[in-house]
Amino acid sequence: MLLGLASLISMIAAPASATVSRLTVQSRQDVLDGRPFGAVGGYEKLVGTVEFALDPTSPANARIVDLQRAPRDPGGRVRATANFMVLRPKAMPRERAVALLEVSNRGGKAVLPYFARAEWSGDPAAEAEFGDALPLRLGLTLIWVGWQVDVPPRDRVLRLDAPVATDGGRHLEGVVRCDWTADERVASLPLGHRDHRPYPVADSEHPDNVLTERDGRLATRRVVPRDQWRFVDGGSRIAHAGGFEPGRIYELVYRARDPVVVGLGLAAVRDMMSYGKYDASSPFPVRWGIGLGISQTGRFLRHFVYQGFNTDEAGRTVFDGLFVHTAGAGRGSFNHRFAQPSRDAHRFSAFFYPTDLYPFSGRSQRDPETGMSDGLFAHETHLPRVFFTNTGYEYWGRAASLIHTTPGGDADVEPSANERIYHLAGGQHFVVDWPPVSDRSDGVATYRGNPLDFRPVLRSLLTRLVEWVRDGREPPSSAYPRLDTGTLVAVDRVRAPAIPGVRWSRVAHEAYRLDYGPRWPAGVITLEPPRLGKPFPVRVPQVDDDGNERGGIRSLELLVPLATYTPWRLRGGSASPDELVDFYGTLIPLPRDRAERERTGDPRGSVTERYGDRTRYLELVRRQAETLARSGFLLGEDLPHIVEHAERHWIWLMAAPPASRR
Repeated sequence: MLLGLASLISMIAAPASATVSRLTVQSRQDVLDGRPFGAVGGYEKLVGTVEFALDPTSPANARIVDLQRAPRDPGGRVRATANFMVLRPKAMPRERAVALLEVSNRGGKAVLPYFARAEWSGDPAAEAEFGDALPLRLGLTLIWVGWQVDVPPRDRVLRLDAPVATDGGRHLEGVVRCDWTADERVASLPLGHRDHRPYPVADSEHPDNVLTERDGRLATRRVVPRDQWRFVDGGSRIAHAGGFEPGRIYELVYRARDPVVVGLGLAAVRDMMSYGKYDASSPFPVRWGIGLGISQTGRFLRHFVYQGFNTDEAGRTVFDGLFVHTAGAGRGSFNHRFAQPSRDAHRFSAFFYPTDLYPFSGRSQRDPETGMSDGLFAHETHLPRVFFTNTGYEYWGRAASLIHTTPGGDADVEPSANERIYHLAGGQHFVVDWPPVSDRSDGVATYRGNPLDFRPVLRSLLTRLVEWVRDGREPPSSAYPRLDTGTLVAVDRVRAPAIPGVRWSRVAHEAYRLDYGPRWPAGVITLEPPRLGKPFPVRVPQVDDDGNERGGIRSLELLVPLATYTPWRLRGGSASPDELVDFYGTLIPLPRDRAERERTGDPRGSVTERYGDRTRYLELVRRQAETLARSGFLLGEDLPHIVEHAERHWIWLMAAPPASRR
């Protein structure tokens, strides 16, 4: 489709004071041939590039590390360029328009798969890639813009091209750390996390280049002799003589050069949203803005607010609301020298990166170890309305309890008026397909991956957040496990049922007080690996007699259970068997009948003893679903889908042959 007049206008340079200096729409087309989405009408898709021009002297940009060291244009501004995509309702006037800007997780797009039951796509075009189009039926303008500088060079991936910082035109150097948990023998390992682009090696023979190995997360590091490993593939990988041993943790610290001004990614998200709200030339004009971050980018949005980026260069509010999903207590490597935005931190991988750092809660709290007082909202003038949603995995694998407890883990902290905290009880980090993969056990059957589907709750919460931002309608009260109700406890206080053949986790991810060297307050790491201080106490949800999490929002899978859904999974095997697998949980079906329960010695009540037959089970599912809908945690339109989903689970469980359940 040919560019229209609005596209041509959007190619004109913005005023000199604007942070978006130019936005170019390279293609413009109707979505699904102009099909209307409910009362909202038709949508169009805009794809193009956007150029940012930042004022290094603006107080709004003072927190961007190394911005002063970046090259400037003749007007004294620092420039960066990103690609973008927008889906906008064609007939929506600005005064009624709400934008949902998804901060792209490693260059992808998750809004439609998460909130519309759509197929994954980097360029949604086919009907299946829009699913039931809930965000479009809500009238939302969907915005994606590149912010991450090191994403792999793939098609349809969002990225930001940002300048390299220098020392007066000379190369800047510093130390960079990489680590790997080797589960099988391999010949080489990539310096970039998850195949992201690494920083170039300054000098392959520099004495700062040190490779170590260890047998556990806190085990003593052993230096690998320098003649046993080398940089290969142009310095993008390392190779080890004889290969890297399975079961070991390898860690490389190397001398790198040419740090990109990574913090420009925070400004790119800020300025794209501000442009849509305030610039008269925007081809996607909106009145309100909501930011969405999932996992990595949920941590990004926590970082965004903590460092005061919700105020633009003109002193105006950027986001009116934020949907922060599965971020736990984390922030991340989004604004320091030699930052690696893809790096996270788990119980048994990506160790001790600047991810789970104090402060954690929205309200300011005093750290009893350091005496410091700080809070996530302490440095932002324009506080958005925020939903923090976490699954059970984030309590076990991302220290989520710290967002609503004191740093000493000894008292609950009430949410601020502008935030809601929701625990999606029993869920793993993301939803896996049904049925899960069988995992043989000496006792009852277990399955790799936890298929509890929390997406219907997310769909309702998105609707509630839009209503809160646009209409001022109060959303449901926070729902999360608490110390004062006994639904949040220390790991060793979890009352797990004694299910034959099932080992319950006795560890959870811990956030440490970390020392990255004296220049870390200015965003420069000089000490790698960091020096570990005392960990913050971790708390996890208590469980019921079936082993399912209490507290928070309990979905149908827990209210009318056919299984135990643990949000964690043990590694097993011979190397660190009691540590956790990243992201994944476990499904442990209930015994089908009394005979199976007695044969296996399972303490949990069987399916037929609880419900009798499928008809009775589905009636209970409908009742509980209606209650959740009245509470604001399900949409009425989703009830038939949820009941159908539950029926499929019943059929699978009751039809599965005994051999597959052992």
